[in-house]
Amino acid sequence: MEFENKVALITGATGTIGKEVARRIIEEGGKAFITDLAQDKVDAVIKEVGGDIAGLAADVTKHEQVKAVVKACQAKFGQDINVLVNVAGVTGQGGKIEDISEETWDFVYAVNVKGTFFFIKEVMPAMKAQGNGAIVNFSSKSGKTGSALMSAYSSAKGAIITLTQALAYEVAKQGIRVNCVCPGITEATGVWNNVSADYVDNMKMPHDEIVKVFTAKVPMGRLAHIEDVVNVTCFLASDRAAYMTGQAINITGGREMH
Repeated sequence: MEFENKVALITGATGTIGKEVARRIIEEGGKAFITDLAQDKVDAVIKEVGGDIAGLAADVTKHEQVKAVVKACQAKFGQDINVLVNVAGVTGQGGKIEDISEETWDFVYAVNVKGTFFFIKEVMPAMKAQGNGAIVNFSSKSGKTGSALMSAYSSAKGAIITLTQALAYEVAKQGIRVNCVCPGITEATGVWNNVSADYVDNMKMPHDEIVKVFTAKVPMGRLAHIEDVVNVTCFLASDRAAYMTGQAINITGGREMH
């Protein structure tokens, strides 16, 4: 019961990873407050997962909506917010740098970077007041080594790593830990669906061949499973990682080793 009596706020929680993080936290004794863009999808996850879970839809790029989510979480479960997991993210339209629009670039940064910033900003007073907290941000393998035809996404995810490091230094003495995960290609996620569709379009190859190309780059010979990502995320969010902060943990089957 790693999360007994703990409250976790999870963004991007109607996607496969966010939903399963919420499920695991509840299974291990915690309470989960979830958010994503559409209230009907948030409600569907609440019904599916069950237990101590509630949620409110919000656009992570809108500061007032982020504030409303944090206030709703505290109204439901009390002032303490022990865990923040920033899963929400987008890849945007991939392609050659000269073909990426300013609107796409701004959108990718707004969701991935500004959205993460807003939620950290709004939960920080509670974490400082209670003298503890664990924040897990979502970067990517592409944030460690940029991916071709994904410059906006790669650079935004790189920003998440340095944000994580800077904040870890800033709040360590307040008992707050900040880490991030860097998954490789993960099966059954919206990110992989979008990325693979972009590569099918840009590389003019069938989807099955795209999967083979990417799997061949992984020393362990497979793409990541949802459970692989959930396991590491929940470890970092738990007291088992009590002496870890400022880390960017690869979940890539050996493809990324720095």
